Amino acid sequence: MPHSPAGRARSGISGRRHALAVALTMLLVATVLSSCGSSGKTTLTWYTNPDPGGQAEVAKRCSTDKVTIKTQVLPQDTGQQRIQLARRLAAHDPGIDLMSLDPPFTAEFADAGFLADIPDSLQTTLRQQSFKGAVEAATWDGQLAVLPFWSNTQVLWYRKDAARAAGLDLSKPVTWDQLIDAANQLNKKQGADNTRVGVQANKYEGYVVWINALISGAGGDIVTRTDKGTDARVDIDSDAGRSAAAVIEKLSGSSAAEPDLSVSNEGSVLPYLYPTSGGKVIPKAGGFLVNWTFVYTNEKGLTEKSPAEGGITKKDFANLGWAPYPTTVPNGESRPPYGGIGIGVSNYSTHPDEAMAAAACIVEPENQGINADLTGNMPASAAGYAYPALKKTYPADLLALFQESVDRAAPRPASPYWSDISGAIQSTWHSPVSVNTDTPKESATFIEDILKGRRLL
Repeated sequence: MPHSPAGRARSGISGRRHALAVALTMLLVATVLSSCGSSGKTTLTWYTNPDPGGQAEVAKRCSTDKVTIKTQVLPQDTGQQRIQLARRLAAHDPGIDLMSLDPPFTAEFADAGFLADIPDSLQTTLRQQSFKGAVEAATWDGQLAVLPFWSNTQVLWYRKDAARAAGLDLSKPVTWDQLIDAANQLNKKQGADNTRVGVQANKYEGYVVWINALISGAGGDIVTRTDKGTDARVDIDSDAGRSAAAVIEKLSGSSAAEPDLSVSNEGSVLPYLYPTSGGKVIPKAGGFLVNWTFVYTNEKGLTEKSPAEGGITKKDFANLGWAPYPTTVPNGESRPPYGGIGIGVSNYSTHPDEAMAAAACIVEPENQGINADLTGNMPASAAGYAYPALKKTYPADLLALFQESVDRAAPRPASPYWSDISGAIQSTWHSPVSVNTDTPKESATFIEDILKGRRLL
């Protein structure tokens, strides 16, 4: 008896379902084979932030005859890194085993349940091994949520001849006011605005890093009680907040400000350290900037380039000095920014034990040292600084300053809602030329409105 049209339709649906089931089964088998390898060897995927190859080298060192660690590079922008990882982890994607996680996203990912618990014994080892600042940045709800891998910090970089010409003794603590005044006086003396105080003030996370350091340096906080989530206490409208705003207002209105201040970042600020005229570095100019640890090797590398390529002489490089991060207020504490990477183990990895063991290997001090040597991103532990190659590359006093600065550093507040808080600060504190003593109060209101869902970014 021939099939009715309805019967043929049902038969077609059944056939397509069968085909789909077969396809899904084949995809699952392919995924398992990809994860385990044709020989049964386990492959772990580590999503890394972009670097010159340090993490790839460490991945090779931590691979074994049973486990291969392959790296997958995330976008350059940290916000895009967060979005890509968060979307996949929210979908319980098993394709992520390990991830290099920026400090402001640690609390968010941990609170969302994206990160596997680190065993107590490993927690103890990491706390004993890591710098205080590194531990603080990696902690959420009283526990380490990621394994500290590298810890970056900012110091004050300066031209020795400019400091001498300005009468500034940088062997002693210096305030932001003193730096700005010194640069202004030197510009006035020389009749040209060649001396700058370089910062990062584009509308991005780097600007919030500076604001947080200024507030911390004045003894304050942006937010506290972050464990309360959207009920966190917003503290930015304070004397410390107003002190931070005063520094930004003073710099932005002075001859010491970069011409491109409102779009300045870690890279764009570098040329102001050695400004040139007629293909030669201008004497007693350039001045001062705050930036991360990579500056030393970056400037050293310029000695291998011609003046036409933006190069400097070895004599110019010998004129480079470094000092602790400036204080926000007189007799205040230096609280430089904290940056770095912690290794997170995905809660959805199909190989959780192997992934945790791999993470423990990645953050071993020697591997931290190897990564630092290849990338300039310094170790999260004192033992990592003992790596011989670092002692050959960096002066001993600079390595000591890096370590001291990490322990004094001011990590951004650990909050699952940090992305919203940061976005609110960027919206109200940018452009830097608009900042005044009313800015902390305006930003506090906006942050609270964002957290409570009354307004949108």
